Amino acid sequence: TTGPSSDSDSSPTVESVEDNPDEGCHIYRNGYYGSSITVVEGILEVNIIQMTSIQMTERQAENSLVDFVVTCQGSLPTDVCTVVSDPTCQVSKSVVCDPIVVTDECLLTIRRAFEEPGTYCINITLGDDSSQALASALISVNGGEST
Repeated sequence: TTGPSSDSDSSPTVESVEDNPDEGCHIYRNGYYGSSITVVEGILEVNIIQMTSIQMTERQAENSLVDFVVTCQGSLPTDVCTVVSDPTCQVSKSVVCDPIVVTDECLLTIRRAFEEPGTYCINITLGDDSSQALASALISVNGGEST
């Protein structure tokens, strides 16, 4: 049972009654409880503002490299995960997560490799200890070139 206390403190009191079936007695406990709530801002928004294909020589062209320039608002992220999926964003092909250090402004470049040409769904998630935010895009990779 809960109710206001009889003294000047407006904190609710808690009375707990427990039955002891073996001895038929009751145990009464009285006391005060308290809690606190911490509101954190979290990462509010993530945007992919640019996707750029990295030009390589033919000998280096084993994988196509693409740089994603990402911005965010809110608290600063501590890690980034990139999920590469099929064009419908249903079947995941690869997941890469890395710790990051962002100082004053949330503007970062993420470089990812693509093993073969095709159209991909990209999900970039920025996270910290208390929040995550996601941005998605479709990208077409054409053997060293992306659009």
